[in-house]
Amino acid sequence: MLYFLFTDTCLRISKEQSCSMKATPLYSNALSWVSCWQVKHNEVPRGTEWRSVLQFVFWNSTPNITIHFLSLSTAGFVAFLITACVMSFQRALALFVMTCLVLVIKIYELIKKLWGKRIVRLFQNLFLRAIFALLALGGLVAWLAIDTAKRPEQLISFGGLCMFIIILFVFSSHPGQVSWRAVGWGLGLQFCLGLFIIRTEPGFAAFDWLGLQIQIFLDYTKAGSGFVFGEALIADVFAFQALPIVIFFSCVMSILYYLGLMQWLILKIAWLMQITMGTAPTESLSVAGNIFVGQTEAPLLIRPYLPEMTKSEIHAVMTGGYATIAGSVLGAYISFGISASGLIAASVMAAPCALALSKLSYPEVEESKFMTEEGVKIDCGDAQNILEAASNGASDSICLVANIAANLIAFLAILEFLNAGLSWIGGMVDYPELTFELICSYIFMPIAFMMGAEWKDASVMAELIGVKLFLNEFVAFKRLSLYQENRLNGLEEYLNGKKQWITPRTETIATYALCGFANFSSIGIMLGGLSSMAPQRKGDMAQLVIRALFTGTCTSLLNACVAGILYVPRGSVDCVSFLNGSLFNTASSELFGCCQDLFSRSVYLLPILYSHSCGFSKSTHTGVRVHNAAFHFPNRLGGGEIPHGPRLTLVTWRPTTVSVEIPTFF
Repeated sequence: MLYFLFTDTCLRISKEQSCSMKATPLYSNALSWVSCWQVKHNEVPRGTEWRSVLQFVFWNSTPNITIHFLSLSTAGFVAFLITACVMSFQRALALFVMTCLVLVIKIYELIKKLWGKRIVRLFQNLFLRAIFALLALGGLVAWLAIDTAKRPEQLISFGGLCMFIIILFVFSSHPGQVSWRAVGWGLGLQFCLGLFIIRTEPGFAAFDWLGLQIQIFLDYTKAGSGFVFGEALIADVFAFQALPIVIFFSCVMSILYYLGLMQWLILKIAWLMQITMGTAPTESLSVAGNIFVGQTEAPLLIRPYLPEMTKSEIHAVMTGGYATIAGSVLGAYISFGISASGLIAASVMAAPCALALSKLSYPEVEESKFMTEEGVKIDCGDAQNILEAASNGASDSICLVANIAANLIAFLAILEFLNAGLSWIGGMVDYPELTFELICSYIFMPIAFMMGAEWKDASVMAELIGVKLFLNEFVAFKRLSLYQENRLNGLEEYLNGKKQWITPRTETIATYALCGFANFSSIGIMLGGLSSMAPQRKGDMAQLVIRALFTGTCTSLLNACVAGILYVPRGSVDCVSFLNGSLFNTASSELFGCCQDLFSRSVYLLPILYSHSCGFSKSTHTGVRVHNAAFHFPNRLGGGEIPHGPRLTLVTWRPTTVSVEIPTFF
């Protein structure tokens, strides 16, 4: 990695500082370079410019030293990597993955340089493209037929996917002008990404590992927020627990932008969508940027081009903003307990889907000025160094954090007032249970069912969709995390007729459905942000914003349908349903998995002293939750009431024994 970084740096310096000069001795070369600088900038170089002179002299005059330095650096890094992998591959996994990524990028650049034009010409052959499309379609149909034979409920999600496509086509502004290439490729890219992430072992393991690394990385926020607010506040208060993560993530994103890494990644994703879907570089770039930044930040990537973009392209920009979430708030959702890998996968899959559905809802009928644009530039910002970039990122997040806090206070208060009013109205006809959530659960229940949610969970899923659409996604994700926590805590499924938790399958579908900024409160944010960049197009934006909101909502719901088609339980057991069901073998792997789940999913602060043989050592777990789970299933875990004593063995596993010893405070 040192080799590649150093090589790129040296090449960049040599390219930036190249000046036409004849082959002269070292001193003459240096003087010629200084003269070139004076002519170009009309000043004598000083400070950082003198450092550039020395770098230029070093690079042009001492090739042997440079080669030796690069060779030694590469050899040293390879030796270090091998040693780290031999000593503990698990500890060195992150470094190994980053090294492999750098190698893949360099190999890709080499292949592109040597055979890129030949490969492009090969795929421009219409006959080969038609064969490829037919094979892909036939393979998809065959796979669906075989796979859904084992899990028929997946056909419901497939029906939901078709339903949303038909709805958007029926309400399309120009149905006869739809580019089915863009629609087909966009949905195909989305499905392939979902297939790789959700169904393949390497993809699932990679995104699960990536989600875990992001969680670990975001935990470093506690060092700063704990120092400023104190440990007690960040443990119990939402504002001091989740919102500092937004500040930290914004700071990191600003650093990545300064280094140029985000621009490179966004350009590659945009290039892939452009060559496959045939969309303009500007709209592809904005939608790709929405994977990492918010609905008002992504259009900044194409700010100079906004005034001359077509209505269809502006609609695509808006739809991309509504269909995805910003990286800065991703950490806040993860802090709720929402699956990090699911959120990342949903954001990545939503990008091509948003562009495809945008071209279905509002097809291109004008002639774009940017279809042949080759050199779309991305601004790197005005930060002078990495410290300024970090500081700017933290400062810029203040408005975002204040906006999140203010919106949560306002919308939760409005929701409480609305529910009180509806309850008052319902009480007049002996139905005081009438609430906003109940109304949403009836309105959106068919949609939730068509997305793949079980019928018994459809009302809860519909409630979450309504809260997300009419309030905001923060409130909806918080509600989802409560349902998830109730399930993991082993609460009863129903309490006073109200459902307390939903199944893991429905949780996964809900995560994909809620992953987006599409809600009515975002209309003002979208219009205000875009109209400030292109005031002359404000009328067009106001005309398109409601349609874009509808398309962005359908994108998130269709994304959830794909998750429902591809979802399979991976070694996890729904412990509440399992233990509350029929009699089971006490030596089953499912029981052992539930024993593990009681420990690995707990996040409370009470310590448990226990002995075991399955790797639970040196952790802090929830004694209260284990006790409640055991009390909830007394007949399954030994029968009768749970005695009080110095130690209590809850589960015995044969041939391996897992004994859980609970202190006497129970």
